[in-house]
Amino acid sequence: METRTQISMFLENRPGALERVCRALSEHKLNILGFTVNDAIDHAVVRMVVDDGRKAAHVLGEHEVLCIEADVLEVPLGNRPGALAEVAGALKGAGININYAYGTTGTSGGGVVYVHSSDPSRARRVLEQAGVK
Repeated sequence: METRTQISMFLENRPGALERVCRALSEHKLNILGFTVNDAIDHAVVRMVVDDGRKAAHVLGEHEVLCIEADVLEVPLGNRPGALAEVAGALKGAGININYAYGTTGTSGGGVVYVHSSDPSRARRVLEQAGVK
């Protein structure tokens, strides 16, 4: 399990806005590990975990994209029933709120979920003690 830097940004809700951000990251050899897009009427909130979050924030700043950085936990999950429930239950037992999460699972082997919590360092310790690696 790792702590990663997540980049959050507001983009205009129009064709090409996400492509412009993704192209800028690609041109600087930055790989997107996970992302989510939530839309509103005239803008979208995009959250991304990139292999080098600090560099990504710098690149996007150069492209006049306002970014906010936050720590998220990259939690590996087995592709089996109950895997996410175990993570959520361990955090609940410690009184740690999950503000939001997003991720992916493959059809074999598992995947990852990115968790933004009320206390990232403590959440990591709790999950490691619960056997989530």
